[in-house]
Amino acid sequence: MIQPVLADDAFLADVARTRTTEDGFRLWWLGQSGFLVQWQSRHLLLDPYLSDSLTKKYAATDKPHVRMTARVVAPERLDFIDVVTSSHNHTDHLDAETLGPLLRVNPDLTLVIPEANRAFVADRLGINPAGPLGLDDGRSITVQPFTVTGVPAAHETLDRDDRGYLRYLGYVVRFGPWTLYHSGDTVWYDGIVDALNPRHIDVALLPINGSAPERRVAGNLDGVEAARLAHAIGARMVIPCHFAMFTFNTASPEAFMDEANRLGQPYAVLRNGECWSSDVLAG
Repeated sequence: MIQPVLADDAFLADVARTRTTEDGFRLWWLGQSGFLVQWQSRHLLLDPYLSDSLTKKYAATDKPHVRMTARVVAPERLDFIDVVTSSHNHTDHLDAETLGPLLRVNPDLTLVIPEANRAFVADRLGINPAGPLGLDDGRSITVQPFTVTGVPAAHETLDRDDRGYLRYLGYVVRFGPWTLYHSGDTVWYDGIVDALNPRHIDVALLPINGSAPERRVAGNLDGVEAARLAHAIGARMVIPCHFAMFTFNTASPEAFMDEANRLGQPYAVLRNGECWSSDVLAG
């Protein structure tokens, strides 16, 4: 099994080391589509999956979710989180065994979800349906210092509930002078570039596992598409994700890197538990 760059005590020490840093921001890849963002002592968790719930759920089925990379940290140890997101209802983005402990150790935590998924989220997590903050395309919420805006995601279609709310979202997050785009799970759909171009994205976090019918799960951008999307929206940096978690649903980042290099698109390929700093954009 692949071991994280930093895990458990070493990971938490790395986060604590820069907690009071005034300049720039930092993020750590937690595996799959999960990232921890740190900005001036405040912390945002994007779509964390920090359990083995899917491995246990599918262990005796014809679609086993065999882990490739060990967990970075137990969710109950993250007792300093201000905001956590879920982009949609798939368990690797809405995991009760991750979010339950997080909510218990962070009583003032704000959970951001697609408005379409409110009842489902409340049922899965066993919480008051009125608790989470619901977003839709173009709707924003601010939990200082983070302003989170919903943008459409297509996994693999733009799926809406009977009220017209999107079931899959990406999130554009603004804090200080920075703008981060976390796509959630998405393919390239008509209008995605137009939706993101005006937002002046500094860092795009994009999946690269692609689509394969034999996996029997909804697909995402592949590596080439992720590099091209980042380039098309003018992202100053792109970081790939949604790979190296489950053996049946992964991809090598090499095609992504090759295309980013061809396009002249700046990128960083992280390992689980590894920190990236916005200092690289300061020059």
